[in-house]
Amino acid sequence: MTEPRRAPKIEVSLLTSLSQIAVEEWDACACPEAADGTRPVDPFTTHRFLKALEDSRSVGTGTGWSPRHLVASQDGQVIAVAPMYVKSHSQGEYIFDHNWAHAYERAGGRYYPKLQLAVPFTPATGRRFLTRPGFEAEGMAALVQGAVQFASESGVSSLHATFCTEAEAIAGDSMGLMRRVTQQYHWRNAGYADFDAFLASLSSRKRKAIRKERATAQAFGGEIVQLTGDAIRAEHWDSFWTFYQDTGARKWGTPYLTRAFFEIAQERLRDDILLVLCRRDGRDVAGALNLVGRQALFGRYWGCIEHHDCLHFETCYYQAIDYAIAQGLKRVEAGAQGDHKLARGYLPVQTHSLHWIGDPGFGRAVARYLEAERAAVDEDIEILTAYGPFRKDRQEEQE
Repeated sequence: MTEPRRAPKIEVSLLTSLSQIAVEEWDACACPEAADGTRPVDPFTTHRFLKALEDSRSVGTGTGWSPRHLVASQDGQVIAVAPMYVKSHSQGEYIFDHNWAHAYERAGGRYYPKLQLAVPFTPATGRRFLTRPGFEAEGMAALVQGAVQFASESGVSSLHATFCTEAEAIAGDSMGLMRRVTQQYHWRNAGYADFDAFLASLSSRKRKAIRKERATAQAFGGEIVQLTGDAIRAEHWDSFWTFYQDTGARKWGTPYLTRAFFEIAQERLRDDILLVLCRRDGRDVAGALNLVGRQALFGRYWGCIEHHDCLHFETCYYQAIDYAIAQGLKRVEAGAQGDHKLARGYLPVQTHSLHWIGDPGFGRAVARYLEAERAAVDEDIEILTAYGPFRKDRQEEQE
């Protein structure tokens, strides 16, 4: 009688730096579609982006983000990877658990450190369990099992995979993780020929309001330019660093990214970047940084040294729409929060995360909370979408 063939064993290991794995091995899981040199679907999980965070010391010692990347291997071949970090706080995540931390600590527990399976400082949906094609099911299962085992053995309070895909959220839920649903605002391209075609899909009142905003912004006394690839020069980062520091100081107290990150971006990431700069009287006065994926434009940072009415809306939202239409991109993800995006054509969509809590009692309490939160988020999305700016005869196309 022939013995049944056993599946090859999968081994999961931890890395403390992306320098411990070859670019080709990581990207074969993170962005196999880009092996021919074309754009990745998700620029944030590429080896070059995550390594830029490490090399610039935006993550690592003293930041509260200590790399512990997961690698699953079978027969000597890397079949799955995941960017993971030991966290000593809950900053820079955008799917927040501050209330969970406060409740756990009031009950006498120690919430930090925890594990975060995420792209630091990046509220953009993408795969978090990065699998080589053909190893999707076993690769994700190995990463989940490895992450939970490491969490249990290291004594951290919890594990969180944030801004994962809906498919990953459903699969993770079936593996025993807790699924969370939150929301943000995306603009979706309905095959518009140009910005005027997009405006034609809006109600008359919203169309007029956007035209007025664009006219107001573009009358700031200068010019607005879109730069990507080799058109971006080192001096442009000098300007943007000033903008970023101003925004970071106001929003977070201390900017998340170091100056070195932008120097590395100029060297390694400029083909992934769209930089929108507003120039007036011979100097840059405002700007927005976006990353470009194969199907989407991801808005990340904005800043200015002069205030001009509506310039923020123009630079961050309308210029992004212009670029997406021109490049045939399917959507613009404009980052976290911001109900004001609704009137500008960005509709609410679900975002997803997965969670594991070490303490069974606290885990049950969080599970009850998540169930109620999901219902509330679904209701909010339905109501907000109904109040969207699109003509009623076009509303169903956007939903």
